[in-house]
Amino acid sequence: MRKHTTTIHLLVPILVAWFSVASPIWGWGPALAETGEPTLRELIQKRGKKSQPAEQAAPRSVQVEVPEDSLGRGTPRSSIQGFLTATKRRQYQQAAEYLDLRNMPGEMTGESGPDLARQLKIVFDRVLIIDLDLLSAEPQGDQEDNLPPGRDRIGRIPTEGKAYDILLQRVDRGDGTLIWKFAGPTVADIPELYEQFGYGRLEQVFPAWFFDVSVLGIHVWLWVAVIGISILMYPVASLIMWLAVQGMRPFHPDLAEQIKRFFTGPLTVLIWTVLVRNIGELLGPSVILHALRQARTVQLIALAWLLMRFVDFAVHRAASNLGQKGLTGAAILLKPAARLIKLVALAGAVLVWLDNIGYEVTTLLAGLSISGIAVALASQKSLENIFGAITLFTSQPVRVGDFCRFGDQVGTVEEIGLRATKIRTLDRTVITVPNAEFANMHLDNFSERDRFWYHPLLGLRQETTPDQIRYLLVEIRKMLYAHPKVLSEPLHVRFRGFGEYSLDLEVFAYIGVTDYTESLEIAEDLNLRVMDIVSAAGTEFAVPAQVQYSLEGKPFDEKRAQGVGGEVKEWKTKQALYLPNFPKEKIAEVKGSLDYPPTGSPQAAVPV
Repeated sequence: MRKHTTTIHLLVPILVAWFSVASPIWGWGPALAETGEPTLRELIQKRGKKSQPAEQAAPRSVQVEVPEDSLGRGTPRSSIQGFLTATKRRQYQQAAEYLDLRNMPGEMTGESGPDLARQLKIVFDRVLIIDLDLLSAEPQGDQEDNLPPGRDRIGRIPTEGKAYDILLQRVDRGDGTLIWKFAGPTVADIPELYEQFGYGRLEQVFPAWFFDVSVLGIHVWLWVAVIGISILMYPVASLIMWLAVQGMRPFHPDLAEQIKRFFTGPLTVLIWTVLVRNIGELLGPSVILHALRQARTVQLIALAWLLMRFVDFAVHRAASNLGQKGLTGAAILLKPAARLIKLVALAGAVLVWLDNIGYEVTTLLAGLSISGIAVALASQKSLENIFGAITLFTSQPVRVGDFCRFGDQVGTVEEIGLRATKIRTLDRTVITVPNAEFANMHLDNFSERDRFWYHPLLGLRQETTPDQIRYLLVEIRKMLYAHPKVLSEPLHVRFRGFGEYSLDLEVFAYIGVTDYTESLEIAEDLNLRVMDIVSAAGTEFAVPAQVQYSLEGKPFDEKRAQGVGGEVKEWKTKQALYLPNFPKEKIAEVKGSLDYPPTGSPQAAVPV
């Protein structure tokens, strides 16, 4: 139960991290689709490309010559482009020429033009991105925008109480030539817009260039602010993580140690991103900053890192559990499975990031699915072998190091891989069998033996007397019961019947060892003892009748046969002929009374 609780506790920070990236519930602003703000990809494209000049625009039904103007104010597109170029170069006096300053309130004179141009540029940088290609390249402007002739809208800035239309007006330059400038109502709204979206008191502290100069499309002040906040917040995030682990130790010491080992790094980064994003909101609106926040690049990196560490943690726990159950071989499968899960997690993070910055991933996913089907069909045999490996590792009919029979071959298992199993045969060659085939074979695992079967069939000469057979049945049983390496149950020695050329005795017993070599040693000892007993009984093993001897066989020993017969008669008199079974007390009496290894062997026990 505690293991499941630990796993649930560890899942909580991962779920929280996922929601922090995949949903807007943290108060980081509405979703992208709701705001209509440009994505990072769109912002880069709009910032990086230049609009087509008016001469390269699509053919017009009515050709109207673009008026010549040194500032390029002949069309709405070229006028806005000229204004943005002048403000980017900080040429605000020139930028003021794009503002219609006629009929302005008394405080807004022509001398305030450069300041108004600068303020309007700052408003654009913070809340409005202009796509030049959407603006008209016609001298008359867009005649299908439901606006009065000579007026075009280039954007709209919504606020809580009012929506500001950014308008261009076609006005007389003073010499009868019509050019495009920012309309008077828009110019009149600049102070209000700047009051809401400007830098306020920051401009009283830092010089003006601090807010005008850009590096890689981002203003210097924004670089300084984001870098400063990031540097300050990382120690705070580390402290929060450390306090969380320390606070958990008194209640869940194992869980605290596991979080510290596997999750400290990614969770610290996630906490850091939460702090930076929320404090970054205090910097005010910014188109670029908003696009960067929507990308959630660092968060996705941290989340992918967290998922990978969780996979490592799960593999660690699974390997421990398999080891406790004796399935250590199955742990080999965990490594490739972990790599696959990590690869999927990394690919998912990349796809989410691409979607966040504005790429359409639907087409990409469709292509990947088709490619996946093709790969699956091409790798069908490989997948069968992988599933065969899973079967071998989980059911474990054989393990590495086991001696087994597979088909008509025998050998020792040296390696169970993902594709094939390698087995070294008795010829010392290595056979490689695909796992899909090997798992479906009849496998006889000799290494799983808990004992070895001793089962010789003794063929005696047909001249053997019944009493000699009775003697052999008793003495061989006595020897087996007495042997310390032979199990008492099950055990029997029976007169099986009459063979074609012999009288057959069947011996059935188990040698109580698991090592194959040791079993051969014991079987050898038992065979020699059986031969001694047969010799002592005065009989011999039968020779096939079809074998021709050039010499006479050993003469029949009637004296020993009579002696064995007398001993069997004595057993009958004393009721000591233990047939068909030995009594338990007699088994207990003779059990372990023989020396093994036998006397004379270097391995025989030496008295201390």
